[in-house]
Amino acid sequence: MRSNGAGVLVNKGAAPASIALFQDDLIETQKGAATRIESTGSTAEISPETMVQFEGDELVLDHGSLAVNTSRGIKVRVGCVTITPVKDAEWTHYEVVNLNGKITVSAQKSDVYIDARSSKLKHAKQSEKSERSVVHETEQSTREEKCGGADARSSGSAAGAGAILNSARAVWVGAAVVGGLTCWAICRGDDPISPAAP
Repeated sequence: MRSNGAGVLVNKGAAPASIALFQDDLIETQKGAATRIESTGSTAEISPETMVQFEGDELVLDHGSLAVNTSRGIKVRVGCVTITPVKDAEWTHYEVVNLNGKITVSAQKSDVYIDARSSKLKHAKQSEKSERSVVHETEQSTREEKCGGADARSSGSAAGAGAILNSARAVWVGAAVVGGLTCWAICRGDDPISPAAP
């Protein structure tokens, strides 16, 4: 990644003019600062006041805007919406803006897909990609971000905690733990759990 000066953060720390990125690195640009991610066959220009997570062949845009130029099918994901080049072996140039829950996709060179997964579980089970549209070269498309979940900046790991704790596996594990503790308490022999004379 190459920066044009101060105001670029990687994992909350000030980034040097040039730095190698690794999986899950978080890039933030402050007002007036921009940066550029470079990899074989792809570049991504990250505009000021933007937050992006680097996932190798996918960039997760939290807010702000970026422009991708790729011949290797680099994708951009915004919540439940994923933007993917139609032809991953040809040069595609597209821009994605995410401001106030509204996503704008502009295809500068070649076409891109917009895949939007449903935020409702029953729809997600029926189809991994419940809605697909195409933005043709020189065209632009705008849509609302459909996840309806908490903002990544404020939710942290707790955002999925409810769903994890409500899963069938968690219920079975919890039942096994409770059962094991109950058996341990009852099966200890003649010693009372709370003896009167310790």
